[in-house]
Amino acid sequence: MILNLNVIQTLALAVLVLLLGQGIKKKVNFLEKFCIPAPVIGGLIFAIFILVFKQTGVLSLEMDMTLKSLFMTAFFTTVGFTASFKLLKKGGIQVVIFLILAIVLVILQDVVGVGLAKVFSLNPLIGLSTGSVPMTGGHGTSGAFAPIFEQNGAIGATTVAMASATFGLIMGSMIGGPLGKRLIEKNNLLEKKGSSALAEAAIAEVGLKRELDSKSFMAGACQVIIAMGLGTILSALLQKTGWTFPPYIGAMFAAAIIRNVSDFTGIYKVFGEEIDIIGNTSLSIFLAMALMGLKLWQLADLAGPLIVMLVAQAVLMGLFAYFITFNVMGRDYEAAVMSCGHCGFGMGATPNAMANMNALSSKFGVAPRAFFILPLIGSLFIDFFNAGIITFFMNLFGK
Repeated sequence: MILNLNVIQTLALAVLVLLLGQGIKKKVNFLEKFCIPAPVIGGLIFAIFILVFKQTGVLSLEMDMTLKSLFMTAFFTTVGFTASFKLLKKGGIQVVIFLILAIVLVILQDVVGVGLAKVFSLNPLIGLSTGSVPMTGGHGTSGAFAPIFEQNGAIGATTVAMASATFGLIMGSMIGGPLGKRLIEKNNLLEKKGSSALAEAAIAEVGLKRELDSKSFMAGACQVIIAMGLGTILSALLQKTGWTFPPYIGAMFAAAIIRNVSDFTGIYKVFGEEIDIIGNTSLSIFLAMALMGLKLWQLADLAGPLIVMLVAQAVLMGLFAYFITFNVMGRDYEAAVMSCGHCGFGMGATPNAMANMNALSSKFGVAPRAFFILPLIGSLFIDFFNAGIITFFMNLFGK
């Protein structure tokens, strides 16, 4: 039986899946302890049920995911509002450092992928299909490069890349929280946390918690919507450069402009608390929808060697974040949060990285520098460098 859900029904189901994840997280101490995001919990359970239904022939579910991109854009718009140059000017060099780390990881992912492909006597391009294409690149980069790999003789590269991206999405969400928690507790970072200049500025800006009301919430929502609208214009201009950008990047830039004009002129107020609530809600619903749409049966098609290759990528990501990202980014609380987030976008999705960091910071405290640096690199710069590195490896090992 095929069940078709329209856009409203799909949204309602996503909310139910999110609530399921929240309920289970409260009941299962392990999930709460290791900071596993609620939408990941509910979404994975739902995806497993869909897998069972499909394999048994009981039910095939078709969902209208139109609103998924809307919630994704809304979330990254709210991230843009946090990009205050007054708050973040002291952390500028770390943006470059983190970009370099992300590029190094991309190269290592492709080296591991190609190397293991040769060990198992597979086409090297199949190895690339488990490397930075699906891991750092995600489903979008997989859809762009895998068909080219197939044209160059790597039969099945598209299936492998999409399945690998699905695996990365799951593993990036699962290992980030526990890794970040381990770094914080092992290094006593809460005791050493103190308050950096950046955190002090952020706390001073927020001040005492004020009571939210319908007028202020409406104002915050209007600012988000206006930024999203202006973002469509900026995105159209960016596309004319010939480069490929995430659809939400224009809205994020527009929000950053609105925020910084407010900071430097004071002619209007940005409603940060209200915007933060909108952002957290949008992220949760987007992730629930993304996880609901996972096609777990793709993983069942992977042969033994490919499973080994994917596990190797997960191990690489964990070791890189734990020993390299954390140490290079400063061995402090912010570095631990960034290491947690690196597991998310380093294995396929910046929103998952943000969810990882959100879960960790909700438990241990704010990390403003991490929340600025990671989405900036994960949503913009790394895609450009990743494409160039993939192209290099493709020409080096392809026909």
